[in-house]
Amino acid sequence: MQLQRYRGETVQEALRAVRENLGSEAILISTRVVRAPGLRGWCGGRIVEITAAVNRPRLPESRRPDSLTRRRLGDAVRAITARLEATGLDRELAQQIAEAHPARSRRGATVDDLRRTMAETLAPLAADDRKYAPVEVFIGPPGAGKTTTIAKIAAQERARRGTALGLVAADGFRVGAVEQLRLFADIIGAPLMVARTPYELAAALDHGRRPLLVDTAGRSAADEASRNMLRLLASRPDVRSHLVLAAATPSDVARRVFDRFEEACPSRVVVTKLDEVQSLARLMPVLRDRGLPISYLGTGQNVPEDLERATPPAIAAWVSGDGTSKGRATSWA
Repeated sequence: MQLQRYRGETVQEALRAVRENLGSEAILISTRVVRAPGLRGWCGGRIVEITAAVNRPRLPESRRPDSLTRRRLGDAVRAITARLEATGLDRELAQQIAEAHPARSRRGATVDDLRRTMAETLAPLAADDRKYAPVEVFIGPPGAGKTTTIAKIAAQERARRGTALGLVAADGFRVGAVEQLRLFADIIGAPLMVARTPYELAAALDHGRRPLLVDTAGRSAADEASRNMLRLLASRPDVRSHLVLAAATPSDVARRVFDRFEEACPSRVVVTKLDEVQSLARLMPVLRDRGLPISYLGTGQNVPEDLERATPPAIAAWVSGDGTSKGRATSWA
């Protein structure tokens, strides 16, 4: 029972205040005349004060309105988290997206709603590269798609703006590597230079047409010839390096790839062969842990169309299993 005091000029006025606030079940504890507040009280003015109470059961903590609201919001976050985890997202990212989703629309959130929140959450992973660096270098393990990625970029630039980017084949170790890039260069009318030594590579970087796209060997960074090439590239301020990684790469292997090419100082990641996986979700813990923004998404083998800039909506679409370029049906409805 909680006591409340009500005042009025008359008993009737004080009683009216009691009924309006506590209802007809109010219990009157005491009635007395007290000094009026302010100057009037100093001059001898008096008013009526009634002490009253009402027997209302106190709600348990778990049933109070604020507690119920918090619990409902918590349930909604857990539901969204579980929903996202079912698509292959790791729990940390799934919970981060769920908590970032507006509280007012967590219950009954649609696929489009969640994808927008996912895009906002993943925005730091999208490289905002509006212009080419003077030298764009592509490094990574064999078969990751470096040569094809370069061909797509060069072909798109030629088709959209009529610009012929300079190409450098610095992969003189793999049989057919130079010939493959030369074939693409001939088709799109792009100048191609071949560099088999660090000296030849330095000359190509100094005198090649800018912007310049450089294809490197996929050999181990422990190989001395490859290491010398990568050291040269890493030492130049006009170079921006992209680590090319296939989307199907297992997480433990992806971490080793990052470590293996760390000496080359990559500042971007290109994720390729997205057409060979259901989604990008499995690779997200590694990409988020390493913190390198994604520059391009390779969505297939077709040149030049199967390549897109890694915008937040595009990343979210591929993480959710609804890659925009393939028009897939969502897997998490």
